[in-house]
Amino acid sequence: QVQLVESGGGLVQAGGSLRLSCAASGSILRIITMGWYRQAPGKEREWVADISSTLRTNGAASVKDRFTISRDNARNTVFLQMNSLKPEDTAVYYCSAEIVTVQNRGVIVRYWGQGTQVTVSS
Repeated sequence: QVQLVESGGGLVQAGGSLRLSCAASGSILRIITMGWYRQAPGKEREWVADISSTLRTNGAASVKDRFTISRDNARNTVFLQMNSLKPEDTAVYYCSAEIVTVQNRGVIVRYWGQGTQVTVSS
């Protein structure tokens, strides 16, 4: 089985920074894309940023100049550096990864972490 475990959330004042981490573990053969999503209270989950296995990145317009996604392929870990945080960034942040496992080599499955709360106070 595969697990994604996030860490690094918390409470920060507007203008502050946080760094989220997400480590994938288990019977992993290959990780394609890793990314971050978020869900604010009363809203649908939205895509924040993603990064390919070749380290090509994409980010939502709302965070593009403030958030940086990076990845350590050797440790199956993805990071989200969040700077200049705003109250509207408050949400549960979820890590996601497209993974091929040892047991199912021909199938790409998207896995999700349990989420980590980020709260930005004004």
